[in-house]
Amino acid sequence: MYQQNQLAEMRIDRFVRERLTPALERAAVPASIEAWEVPGEPVPFAEAIAGDFRPFSAGQVWGRPWGTVWFRVTGAVPADWDASADEVELLVDLGFTRSQVGFQAEGLVWTPEGRILKALEPYNAYVRLQARPGESFELYLEAAANPDVGSNWTFAPTVMGRVSTAPQTPIYTLRRVDVVHRDREVWELVQDIFTAKGLAVVLPETSPRRAALFAALEAAVTAVDPFDVAGTAPRGREALAAVLASPASATAHRVFAVGHAHIDSAWLWPVRETIRKCARTFSNVLDLMDQDPQFVFACSSAQQFAWMKQFYPELFERIRARVAEGRFVPVGGMWVESDTNMPGSEAMARQFVEGKRFFLEEFGYEPREVWLPDSFGYSGALPQIAREAGMDHFLTQKISWNEVNLFPHHTFAWEGIDGSRIFTHFPPVDTYNAILSGEELARAERNFADKGRANTSLVPFGFGDGGGGPTREMLAAAARTADLEGSPSVRIASPAAFFEAARAEFDPAPVWVGELYLEFHRGTYTSQARTKRGNRRSEALLHEAELWATTAAVRAGAAYPEQELRDAWRTVLLQQFHDILPGSSIGWVHDQAVENYARVAEALEAIIARSLGALSGAAAGEATSGLVANASPFAIEGVPAGGIGRPRRDGEARIERDGDGIRLSNGRVSVVVDSDGLIASLVDAETGREAVPPGTRANVLQLFRDTPAQWDAWDVDIEYRLSGEELPGAESVEVVSESPEAVAVRTVRRFGASAVTQTLTLAAGSPALDIETHVDWHERQRMLKLAFPVDVHTASARSEIQFGHIERPTHTNTSWDVARFETSAHRWVHVGEPGFGLGVANDSTYGHDVTRHPRDGGGTYSLVRQTLLRAPLFPDPEADQGEHTLRTSLVIGGVDAAIEAGYRLNLPVRPAAAPVDPLIASSDPGVVVETVKLAQDGSGDVVVRLYESLGARAATTLAAAFPYERILRTDLLERETGDGALDLQLRPFELVTLRFVRG
Repeated sequence: MYQQNQLAEMRIDRFVRERLTPALERAAVPASIEAWEVPGEPVPFAEAIAGDFRPFSAGQVWGRPWGTVWFRVTGAVPADWDASADEVELLVDLGFTRSQVGFQAEGLVWTPEGRILKALEPYNAYVRLQARPGESFELYLEAAANPDVGSNWTFAPTVMGRVSTAPQTPIYTLRRVDVVHRDREVWELVQDIFTAKGLAVVLPETSPRRAALFAALEAAVTAVDPFDVAGTAPRGREALAAVLASPASATAHRVFAVGHAHIDSAWLWPVRETIRKCARTFSNVLDLMDQDPQFVFACSSAQQFAWMKQFYPELFERIRARVAEGRFVPVGGMWVESDTNMPGSEAMARQFVEGKRFFLEEFGYEPREVWLPDSFGYSGALPQIAREAGMDHFLTQKISWNEVNLFPHHTFAWEGIDGSRIFTHFPPVDTYNAILSGEELARAERNFADKGRANTSLVPFGFGDGGGGPTREMLAAAARTADLEGSPSVRIASPAAFFEAARAEFDPAPVWVGELYLEFHRGTYTSQARTKRGNRRSEALLHEAELWATTAAVRAGAAYPEQELRDAWRTVLLQQFHDILPGSSIGWVHDQAVENYARVAEALEAIIARSLGALSGAAAGEATSGLVANASPFAIEGVPAGGIGRPRRDGEARIERDGDGIRLSNGRVSVVVDSDGLIASLVDAETGREAVPPGTRANVLQLFRDTPAQWDAWDVDIEYRLSGEELPGAESVEVVSESPEAVAVRTVRRFGASAVTQTLTLAAGSPALDIETHVDWHERQRMLKLAFPVDVHTASARSEIQFGHIERPTHTNTSWDVARFETSAHRWVHVGEPGFGLGVANDSTYGHDVTRHPRDGGGTYSLVRQTLLRAPLFPDPEADQGEHTLRTSLVIGGVDAAIEAGYRLNLPVRPAAAPVDPLIASSDPGVVVETVKLAQDGSGDVVVRLYESLGARAATTLAAAFPYERILRTDLLERETGDGALDLQLRPFELVTLRFVRG
């Protein structure tokens, strides 16, 4: 039986390939072509049609990498064709290949009046002409010569990632531009066979249903005359009609098929190309909606809608109309499908604030579903943030990429670090680019992990990343499997409809607590350090700019720069997209990111300067020197949190020779730097407790081979640990500062083609040793880590995430623990035991690993390592080459000390001219005031966002040093949810937003 079915399958495939596919076109005639190559970057339609168009023909080469060629196409439908208007199409082959859909040439079709019709991609290469026989037409094709940077994922270094390095020779050949008479009946037969055969091959060998399907398929092949396919195709369809009409069983798995096109907002192409990819895909979607009134399409990322409004306003208005109908459905509620590990607290909140704000302002629509199919793991803070933004559901698919452990659920309640829960679904189809094949539908049913309690899953279907989204073939497949024996039943619907059905059948759902760690792509915490540093610095500047602008508005009546701040936020939020901030895009993308961060910094520094200037003017007669503005939520050297004052330092710093080493001390900390430039001792002066374990040294730079099996910029494989080496002893160790205010030692090391200069500074009165590491980095496929052994016995480490921290095991008891060998943290990592611990803070490092090791004399110690730099070759062969400055701070104490050190390192004080009391203060230092801003509605109300930071229940009293009428508690979008108060009781890690109504 197996051999018979295998032979039948071969006959059917050949029949479709050699007989039906050629018969899809009843007739074809070439169109006339002219071409104009854009000399530089893409131009608008109005400029393009005035170009110098010259004769062109099929078979000619076109398109330098990243270039654009406009084709003017004219022709007429032959008068003797017996064709209805919807059977006449223009078929275009720009030089497509079928392997890398979305990673090659793409086209967009315009009318002479400037209206977009649809796009051209490998599996979507037609445009309906709507012309009758004897009628002529004129169209413009905007063709993008995007190179295939992925090259079938060989991960080889490529020159294609920057215009400056890409060759200038054409890379595509225009194969055809023809007017085609499409045979609708033959096309329908092809779709019938796709569904029937696709189902047959996934059923068991002994299944009667499989035998019936193959028998019907053989009958269809026999019924169609190979010499008269067009005339006999209806007979072939009749042979399949009965097996395609047999209904699904009552227990069949239910699939909610959601039209979708996952378009990365930048990746192996620059942002400007993403804008065009969106226009192409969205125009295809609108064209399909014109053809099929049942089609529903879900689209995330407010940024992509905003691009359409800015660059394609006519297309945007058509989208707006379909949104109003409920067929073009905004989902996600975020500005972009961002990374969730690295964005800071307020930035993660603003992803939802800006995303939802756009959808509400433009469409009057509020998505309730978080939509992140492709991000590289999910922060344990996300459930609370999402719920505070008014989200009820969460969807992702990426966790199915885990290298080691199979996630135990596909539908569940995800509980975050504060106890908030959000109803979550992983599509068991294991792809967010489905085509609704029989194999995919069978996989969804087979994989579904919650059988017995639930029977419903979601399948996102459509080609992504410029592949054009859903196709008419996919809609045909959905129609045929709506109620089909042997197949899951398929219903095209919105995400909201799916979640309503899923919740109805699965309540209560099983619970997963903590982060959704992706056992893959761990290198994204480190790759492209400049992008990560730009993000961190931008987040800090935005915090400062909003704080001081709000203070200036309230205290000095200064105008609040709402639009400037919103523009800066949107730029930063865009660059938190899950292939930009993680460092997994081509070099062009990261070059632009660095430029964008520089512009953001310039704009925000100007806002801060204006605001501090306004505060100085409001305090006339009090202006003085030596004052500093402290934007941290903690007092620094006597300067209040969120205020301006004169710093003071207790005691003095000292430095002295200690044998072959140098001792730095200040009455709180004593540090010995040995002749190799390493930390031989780090002692808490109050208790005399030594932090460096016996037989070890800290501040050790370690170099590792970094050659992952695949996905260079994305991955760190655990095998890197087999090849590590400590960098050689310092070639120089010298004292560079020796004053009562601060003492410092500088060390220099050289290795390979690179050099590291470190400056270790201990300030008077400070509990922390600050380390500045300057790296001139010219290694390839290497990874640089900075190691700190800590003499504490613990089985876990705490790492900062948004609005709190997460505790992760450092042992390897289970496969889940083993797989978590590289982790992300924001500003600090802390290891400790009761009464003693060490925080390792940073100003731009996200990647870490924390492990346990045998201690001389018994017990164990913890090793905290920061992953400073990598040097992958794909997709950017120049990744991270050049100079970098990274800052680390070591602070002895509990988690509270690590939190303070992290804020201090990332929000350094700046000079100011007049003392200013903080607008808001918390009586409990564990309750952190994260954000102070004016309300986004222009009312002048003050909005304060705070959270409990220690993971404990807390009571705090707020002091508000400005007049107000009442306090409201709000969600992240500043909408009232209840009464607020100055006296607050918070649960562990609770996030609270208060609105002080000022009248």
